[in-house]
Amino acid sequence: MAQALELTSFPDLASQVEAIEKDGFVYFPQYLTSPEVAELRACMDRTEVNEASFDKMKLPENGGFYEKTINNAFNRDPVFMNFLDKPGIIELEEAVHGEDCHVIAMTAWMTGPGRPDQNIHADWQPINLPEDILADPRVKIPVFITTVHFYLDEITEEIGPTQFIPGSHRSGRVPNGENTWQGIEPHNIICQAGDVLVFRSEVWHRGTANKSAHVRYLLQVHYAQRMITQKFPPYLGKFQFNTTLLEQATPRQRRLLGEHRQSNYD
Repeated sequence: MAQALELTSFPDLASQVEAIEKDGFVYFPQYLTSPEVAELRACMDRTEVNEASFDKMKLPENGGFYEKTINNAFNRDPVFMNFLDKPGIIELEEAVHGEDCHVIAMTAWMTGPGRPDQNIHADWQPINLPEDILADPRVKIPVFITTVHFYLDEITEEIGPTQFIPGSHRSGRVPNGENTWQGIEPHNIICQAGDVLVFRSEVWHRGTANKSAHVRYLLQVHYAQRMITQKFPPYLGKFQFNTTLLEQATPRQRRLLGEHRQSNYD
C-alpha cells in the first residue's frame, strides 16, 4: 500500500501561495458540505454526454469499465457554473495567476470499477531545466496552470486515490516512464468527500485503479494566466456559450470565461 500524502491546511492566503510554490499543492479540508456534494453528484449524473464537446461515455460491455466525462461543464448547468469562483479558492487562483486569470477547462469525471492505474505524468511542463538549477533558491518558476480537484467521495485505497510524487514539480522535466523521483514513491491522496486539492501542472501524479464496487466522482477545474489559451471544445468557432447561463453569470465569472479587458495582442 502506498504511503498517504501528509495533507496540511493553511489558514491564510500568503501561506497557501507559498505552499503552491514550495510543495506544489494546497489542501482545503471539509470545503463542501454533504448537501453540496450530493447536489454536484446529482448534477453530474443527469448531465448528458455531448460528443461534439469531446465528452466520453464508456460502458463495461464495450470499454472495460464505466467512464463518463463532461467537458465545458460550466456551460451545462448552473450548479457547475457556481464552481468557477468558489470563495477561498478563487482568491488563491488570482493570487497565483494574476487578477486577470481565467478558467481554461472544467471537467466532470465519473469513473467506475475496473478502471486501471494511469501512468505517472505531469499535465504540463512549461519550462525544462536541470534539477540543480531549480534547487537554487534564486530560481522561481511562475505557476502557469493549476488544477482544482473537488473530491466527491470518501477517497480510500479501494476506490482509487490520486497519487502525487511530492516535490516532483522541481524536477524540471516530465517523467519518462519513471514511477519515482529522487527515490520518492507516489503517495496517496486519502481524504473525505467535500475536500479540495489545488496543484500545479508540473507535479508528477496519476489516478489509480478503482477496485471498489462504486463509481468515483470528481470535478476538475483548471485555471491559468490569461496568456494561456482556454480549451473549450469543439474548436474553430464551433463552441458556443450557453446564453442563458452566461446571462446569469457574475462579472468575475464572465471574466473567468474570457470577457477580459483589452490588453496585449487583442
